[in-house]
Amino acid sequence: MDYLYSFSNSTLVLRAIQHLRSSPHLPTQFVSVIHRLNGWILRVQAAGWTEQAEGDFQAFLMELGVSYSPNVRVRNVLEALEDGQSPVTVMERYQVAVIAHGAPDLTEIKAFREQFIKGLGYCPETLA
Repeated sequence: MDYLYSFSNSTLVLRAIQHLRSSPHLPTQFVSVIHRLNGWILRVQAAGWTEQAEGDFQAFLMELGVSYSPNVRVRNVLEALEDGQSPVTVMERYQVAVIAHGAPDLTEIKAFREQFIKGLGYCPETLA
């Protein structure tokens, strides 16, 4: 099962990833995190979840964000990542900020947020 959701800020994305990391009954094939000026996109490719686990996770995601229908550019980015292209190559080709791809990881998102805020000198709402 594939989950694709949009979130308004980084705190919500971090909560979703922390939930995955603390739930051994929710193994993933990969997790992709993309930052956009108007928010965040999280894609979770589930690996063998039960129907109950799928329903519970979907309900959890709906509390934090909204289901996302990608435009052509984002769809191409997600497909390229799934096909094994490196995040750096994908970012260069599509001019999209791929923050993380692979195992669910909080450190890459936190590092991106800190560097972005430091560079701007303030914290935009999407990075709160």
